[in-house]
Amino acid sequence: MSPPMAPAGWSRWLVPPAALSVHLSIGQAYAWSVFKPPLESALGLSGTQSALPFQLGIVMLGLSAAFGGTLVERKGPRWAMTVALVCFSSGFLLAALGAAVEQYWLIVFGYGFVGGIGLGIGYISPVSTLIKWFPDRPGMATGIAIMGFGGGALIASPWSAQMLESFGADGSGIALAFLVHGLTYAVFMLLGVLLVRVPRPVKTDGDGPAVLDGPQVSARSAVRTPQFWCLWIVLCMNVTAGIGILEKAAPMITDFFADTSTPVSVSAAAGFVALLSAANMAGRIGWSSTSDLIGRKNIYRVYLGVGALMYALIALAGDSSKPLFILCALVILSFYGGGFATVPAYLKDLFGTYQVGAIHGRLLTAWSTAGVLGPLIVNWIADRQEEAGKDGSSLYTLSLFIMIGLLAVGFVANELVRPVHPRHHEPVARPQEKEASDVR
Repeated sequence: MSPPMAPAGWSRWLVPPAALSVHLSIGQAYAWSVFKPPLESALGLSGTQSALPFQLGIVMLGLSAAFGGTLVERKGPRWAMTVALVCFSSGFLLAALGAAVEQYWLIVFGYGFVGGIGLGIGYISPVSTLIKWFPDRPGMATGIAIMGFGGGALIASPWSAQMLESFGADGSGIALAFLVHGLTYAVFMLLGVLLVRVPRPVKTDGDGPAVLDGPQVSARSAVRTPQFWCLWIVLCMNVTAGIGILEKAAPMITDFFADTSTPVSVSAAAGFVALLSAANMAGRIGWSSTSDLIGRKNIYRVYLGVGALMYALIALAGDSSKPLFILCALVILSFYGGGFATVPAYLKDLFGTYQVGAIHGRLLTAWSTAGVLGPLIVNWIADRQEEAGKDGSSLYTLSLFIMIGLLAVGFVANELVRPVHPRHHEPVARPQEKEASDVR
């Protein structure tokens, strides 16, 4: 299913909306927490059990992106977006059936396993195409699309809550909400499938496509380079630090100020979570666009170095000033989103455009790892501290200092990134042939 080549004069600015239609849809994953309390009540689940579909979805995101990346690169963005549409929407439909018949394993399988495959394929589907359309501003281009994943929850959270209020929070109401999600997202993602185009090959001498600029490295060769694994560590550490706050945001701000004269209400904590989502989304376009101006290594120095400083301020003085706590958390979450959006452009700088989508897919296994590691660190330590009789901000102090250490590890890994050795580069003829085949 090869996408049509863009006709002469076709605007490249139509490609980001195609990517956004997919990313805004699959970004619903960040709104899963809306379904947790109703599922726990309707099916008698624990908090750990109700989190399982989301956790499995994030694991499958990384695995499907890693194993399907090369296929996505070979088949093209239209094929990838179609697979994402079918899997993500089918996952909701299976989850709807599971809720209707009160079989939780079917919800886990549908939303987590099948839907998670849609998450991974959909996440990487537009990356290489956007970079080819915007070689002058790759950070901005990928930032626009990946911004949608961070912002999807801003749409999905109130929408899902309204549906549950209208349909009911029992099994049948949850099933109907899942059904509406699956059908609506299928239509919305179809817009991206129909709209996406690949750029026409550029002729240099009338006989063939232009020679690709810079190093061109295959996905198979990339994973054998130290640069790939340094970036893997950078992404994993940055995501671990960000998701540690994101997953525990509401109880964390409540605990920090529980013993003060201005405790945080439930509604205020929910507002704080919404602010973090907005910072996550804004960072994806803002910081990734900035990387086009100051360079990828420099922007990750900001993410990791300034991020460690923000964590230190929260650990040492966060409970003394609510504005300081909120500001530091917003900056951390903007770096979390920016790290996701900037990494495809960083990969393009190091490995070229030859198989950047496949390389990006393999790198996203760092996200799967961080998705387990970050919440585990924060929750496990908070539980142990509570058992030891501690409360308030002391529940999180040790976790915050661990996050500082992880960001320091990421900072060092970023400093170790160097240009890829020429022995890993593809012969000039091979990427030419690949580029020509991709746009047929």
